[in-house]
Amino acid sequence: MRRLLTLMVLGAWALAGCNTLQGMGEDLKQGGEKLEKAVNKKE
Repeated sequence: MRRLLTLMVLGAWALAGCNTLQGMGEDLKQGGEKLEKAVNKKE
């Protein structure tokens, strides 16, 4: 449940924070990098 909520918040943040398709791509890339770092910390 916590993961779903986190993904929903990140999705809303990404859509609200970008004005262009390029900006959305950059936001998604940064979000993916942060998720990857979080997963690597748990290992």
